[in-house]
Amino acid sequence: MQKWLIGVDEVGRGPLAGPVAVGVACVPAGFAWRQLPGVTDSKQLTEAKREEIFKRARELQQAGALRYEVSLVSAKVIDRIGIVPAINLAMDRALQRLTTKKQNTSVNWGILPSECTVKLDGGLRAPERFGVQETIIKGDARESIIGLASIMAKVTRDRYMTRLAKRAAHTPYNFHIHKGYGTKAHRAAISKYGLSDQHRKSFCRSYVPRSEI
Repeated sequence: MQKWLIGVDEVGRGPLAGPVAVGVACVPAGFAWRQLPGVTDSKQLTEAKREEIFKRARELQQAGALRYEVSLVSAKVIDRIGIVPAINLAMDRALQRLTTKKQNTSVNWGILPSECTVKLDGGLRAPERFGVQETIIKGDARESIIGLASIMAKVTRDRYMTRLAKRAAHTPYNFHIHKGYGTKAHRAAISKYGLSDQHRKSFCRSYVPRSEI
């Protein structure tokens, strides 16, 4: 019997700087989504709406109504192993925490992979221990559980990039504005100041001299 529904999505595959994030969200079978209205693909929502849903999801987690985890893998690791392995690493870490970490609620959150249905966005695939899984193209817009995972990952990563922007070494790059994506202003900053410790060197070869990579 499948007791749990898990959604998985990644955020930050393409930026020039910052980590990649994988969000996983878990609800009991039969979860009432009216408790969490407006959930869809995070890219279709305003920042204010994402923050609103994020806050509500945290409240529901504290109440024992759902669970979520977000795992970040750094730019340095992305450069070392590649973006796809980094996404898989983040996903495995998040799912591992979801199925092993205890939660202080009255609900028994003993989540066994064999009792889960996992739905994943795009080309993602969960570890083999999750036998019942489905990969869905544009799943973050089609399945609420995947949309919730994308929102939790997006807000977590955006907040991380905003914190980075406040550090003296990173202020020239304005990470809080573009969140590390390759906007014209961001590319100009790289050309002017070079790469920071948060840049993915393997993604920035076109913007700096080869000697800096």
